[in-house]
Amino acid sequence: LLTVTMFLSTLTPKFYFALTVTSSFISGLIFVFEWWHFRKYGTSFIEQVSVSHLRPLIGGAENSPPPPAAFSAGDSDTSRQNMPECKVWRNPLNLFRGAEYSRYMWVTGKEPLTYYDMNLSAQDHQNFFTCDTDALRPSDTVMQKAWRERNPQARIKAAYQALELNNDCATAYVLLAEEEATTIVDAEKYFKQALKAGEMIYRKSQNCHSQSPQHEAQLRRDTNVLVYVKRRLAMCARKLGRIREAVKMMRDLMKEFPLLSMLNIHENLLEALLELQAYADVQAVLAKYDDISLPKSAAICYTAALLKARAVSERFSPETASKRGLSTAEINAVEAIHRAVEFNPHVPKYLLEMKSLVLPPEHILKRGDSEAVAYAFFHLQHWKRIEGALNLLHCTWEGTFRMIPYPLEKGHLFYPYPSCTETADRELLPTFHEVSVYPQKELPFFIHFTAGLCSFSAMLALLTHQFPELMVILAKAVSTATW
Repeated sequence: LLTVTMFLSTLTPKFYFALTVTSSFISGLIFVFEWWHFRKYGTSFIEQVSVSHLRPLIGGAENSPPPPAAFSAGDSDTSRQNMPECKVWRNPLNLFRGAEYSRYMWVTGKEPLTYYDMNLSAQDHQNFFTCDTDALRPSDTVMQKAWRERNPQARIKAAYQALELNNDCATAYVLLAEEEATTIVDAEKYFKQALKAGEMIYRKSQNCHSQSPQHEAQLRRDTNVLVYVKRRLAMCARKLGRIREAVKMMRDLMKEFPLLSMLNIHENLLEALLELQAYADVQAVLAKYDDISLPKSAAICYTAALLKARAVSERFSPETASKRGLSTAEINAVEAIHRAVEFNPHVPKYLLEMKSLVLPPEHILKRGDSEAVAYAFFHLQHWKRIEGALNLLHCTWEGTFRMIPYPLEKGHLFYPYPSCTETADRELLPTFHEVSVYPQKELPFFIHFTAGLCSFSAMLALLTHQFPELMVILAKAVSTATW
C-alpha cells in the first residue's frame, strides 16, 4: 500500500486518468471472464487456479486429503455405493429424427440434439440391433456399419444397400422410418414394413434359439427389433390421433414381453391414457408401477400428484384453505406434489410456464432438467385440462424446499439429490437452452470481488475525468497520510 501511494503521488492528472481507465478495463475483463467461467463450469476460475496450482506452491499440500489410491478397496467400494449414480436413460417418448427433430432444425436453424445425445443413440442402436451372427447375413453386415456412420445421408444410403441385398431387412426399414421419413405417416409406413419382416425373422429365431449361444444372441436381437418396431408403431398411432389403437398396442406389447419392463413402455401408456382422460386406468397403471421396489420417474411421481390434485383442485382456494385449514384430500394432494417436486424439482417451472420448453432429447437423466423437459413437453396439456391443477401446484410446490434439509445431506422421501445432474444435463440439452440447476449455486467470492473492483476502478476513472486536479491532490493527501 505504501509503494502504491508513493507512486500515485508522483503522477500527473493525465497519467493518473490513463491508469484508472486501464485498471477499470482490466478488472472489467476479469469480471466478465469469471462470470462466463462460472456459468459454463459452475466454479470460479480464480478460486480453481488458486486451489489447484498456488496452494501447493505455498505449502498447502501438507493438509490436503490423501489421493484416492491411499484408500483401501473396501473404503473405495463403500464410497462408490454412497455416491448417487447419474445414469442416462433412453427417453421413452423420444421424437422421430426425420419427421420431428429435422423439421424443427429446418424451420429454426437450431440443432435440437447434441452430439453427445446422438452418440448415445448410436450406441443403443448397435446394442439393440446387432449381434455376433450378423456376418452370416450380408444385409445385417451392411446395417452393422450403418449404425456406426455419423453422417445421416451415409446411414440412409447404407439402409438402401441392405434392402437391395435383402428386401426383408427389418433394421433397414427402422433406420429409414427414423431418419428419412419427413412425416409421421411416412414413418408409420416404413415401420409397418419393418414389422412384417421383423415378425418373420423372429419366428425363425424362436424355432432354433436353443441350438447354440449364437442363436440365443440372434433371438435377443430379433426380439429387440420386434419390440422397438411395435412400440414406435404405437407412438405413430398416438401422434396421428388413433389413441385407443395406440393404447391397445401398448397393452398387448407389455403382455407379450413382460420381462422388458426396463424399457418403460408404461410411461407411453400413461401419457396415452391421460389423453383419453381414462383416469381410472391411469390409477391402475400407477398401482402396478409406483412401487417402492421399482425405480421412480417424473412421469410416475407427477402423474400420481395430478390424480390427487384432480380430486380437489376445482374447488381449491388458498384464501379459504388458510382460514379453515386443509381437508384430508387436500393434504394428500399437497403431499403428492411435494413428493413429486422432491424427486424432480425442475418440472414445476415448465408446467407453470415460468421457463420455456425445448424439444426433449433422446436421452434423459432421472431427476435432471432433461427429464423435466421431456415430461413437461408431453404432459403440460394434461395439467391444463384439469381445472385448478396448475393453481394448486403454483400455491404449494415451493413448500417442498422447506421440508428438505440444506445442503441436502439427506432427502425427505428419496435419497439425496445428486450433485452430478448439471454436468450431464449440459451434455444432453442443446446449447441455446438455459439449463435448470438445483440447488442454485451461490455466486463465488471472487465474482463479487471482481465486480466491486471493476465498479471502484470505473468510479475512479469517472472522477478523474471530471476533476483531474482534485483527484491528484487527493492521491497525494492519501500518500502523505500513509507516511
